[in-house]
Amino acid sequence: MPLIIFVIALLALFAIELMEPVQIWVIQPFTAAIAKVSAVVSQTFDSTVHAQGIVLSNIETGAAVSIQPGCNGVEAMIVLLAAILATPAGWKHKLIGIGLGFLAIQIVNVIRIVSLFYLLQWNPVWFEWAHLYLWQALIMLDGLIVYLLWVRMLPMTGDDPSSMAGDSP
Repeated sequence: MPLIIFVIALLALFAIELMEPVQIWVIQPFTAAIAKVSAVVSQTFDSTVHAQGIVLSNIETGAAVSIQPGCNGVEAMIVLLAAILATPAGWKHKLIGIGLGFLAIQIVNVIRIVSLFYLLQWNPVWFEWAHLYLWQALIMLDGLIVYLLWVRMLPMTGDDPSSMAGDSP
């Protein structure tokens, strides 16, 4: 049953994410906020970094990266959210897992964006490799690790490991 819930939640969440109003009112502003946070982090050691909408740029050199769909951590969060929803646990525990997972994925994603911004300026070939292969895998691995740590912290009842205690039946 958890696998069915996972697949249904995954399909529903991806379908919702792709809806035009959700893209306009949620995803695009969220992505712009990620660009702003990435700029603020970069500005701690580089005052030439600026964020404009979903674009992170260097105001002196003109080098820039645009944070496109798939690069904002939303897809990794959707997979984690579906997994948490499918896991037998109380809503209190699920909300804690979702909150911690969101933070973990977005912290790693900001590190990803900042590193790719500088990697592009240093070596475009390495940027492409890191962007398409290394960081995609690391973001999903981050979500998996968060999920596994969250599952380990869930209280167990009885001898059956599949029966997780929660704050609701």
